[in-house]
Formats: sequence, structure tokens, C-alpha cells
Amino acid sequence: MAQSALLKSSIAKKVAMALSGIFLMLFLAQHFFINITSVFSPDTFNLLSHFMGNNPLVQYVIQPILIVGVVFHFIMGFVLDYKNRKARPIAYVKNNGGANSSWFSRNMILSGSVILAFLGLHFYDFWVPEMVYKYVEVNPLDSTRYFHELAEKFESPVRTAIYCVSFVLLSLHLLHGFNSSMQSVGFNNKYSKALHKLGYAYAIVIPVGFIFIALFHHFNH
Repeated sequence: MAQSALLKSSIAKKVAMALSGIFLMLFLAQHFFINITSVFSPDTFNLLSHFMGNNPLVQYVIQPILIVGVVFHFIMGFVLDYKNRKARPIAYVKNNGGANSSWFSRNMILSGSVILAFLGLHFYDFWVPEMVYKYVEVNPLDSTRYFHELAEKFESPVRTAIYCVSFVLLSLHLLHGFNSSMQSVGFNNKYSKALHKLGYAYAIVIPVGFIFIALFHHFNH
């Protein structure tokens, strides 16, 4: 009975981890589609950013859910990694784990930690100044400021390089995480191959798109 309860608890944690990951991937895609407009139309980017930054539903419902989702996903990742390592005390070098899985799939916690650090930088770059602008300094609304603020962040070659490297790591994290999430929630059927291809496409196109945006503004500002 104890083993059965432990197994159910572990499965539940994996499903919760997968669902939070899928939620974050949907947000990442939405975030990308807004940011890519900054390359083609500053006015469109300003319009969308102003809407997202001042819509009560986004600010007081979706944004808190997103923050909770990020925190939950990373905490659950650390918990599952700890439990997996505790349940498998024999080192991988002994059981040749690389024969059945990639190094990256066995070290998701490492890439996740780097991505978490990057998210801290991202929040510091964009979310914190936004909160200060609106709620600390209580500045008047300005729907034209977003494009300039975005482009200004990528003037620094160091910050641009950090963003690019972080999105490369995110791509590698997603290459395993997307398909792992789908399997955890039960998408292991006739659509598996199509989802697997979709996962690879997502894990490459979205991060590469963000890298393109950073480089574009760095070289065109």
C-alpha cells in the first residue's frame, strides 16, 4: 500500500510538473509573438505591450498565475530531481545511463537552474522597471515608450550575449521537456510522432526567434 501511494504521489507530481511546463510554453509562445512585432512594426509592438501592461485581466489575474506557475514549475523540478537521485544512489557512470538517454535529459535541473537565473535577469530588465514606472513613480500612461525601452536593453553586447546563450540553453531544455510533458499527461498515442515533431519545431523556432529579436535590436539600435 505504501509503495502504491508513493507511486501515485510521484505520478501526480510529474503530471503537475508537465501541466505547469505546458502552461509556461503557451505563455512563451504568446510572449514571442508579441516581441517579434517589434522587428516589423514598432507601433504594433507598442500597442500590444500597452494593452498587456494595462489590461486588468492580464495584470491582476494572468500575471499572478504566471508567476505562481514559474515558481511551481522550478520547485517541482528540484523536488522530482532530488527524489530521482535519492531513489537511484548508484552513479550513472556505473549503470551507463548515457546508453539510454542523453546527457541533457539527465541534467534538466542544471539547465533549469540556468534558465531560472536568466528569468531573474529578465524580470530585473523588464518587469521591475514596469512596476516602478507605474506603481512607485506613478508616471502617466505612455503607449509609445515600449519599443524604445526594449531596444535600449539590447544596446549592451554583454546583455545581448547573455540573452542569446540563455535561449540556446532554453532550446536544449525544451527539446526534452516538451515531449516529456506530453508523455506525462498521456499523449502517448497515434499522434505521438506528430507531437514529437511539433516539440522539436517549437524547441528550435521559439528560442531562435528570441535570439533573432535580441540580435536585431542590438545591431539596429
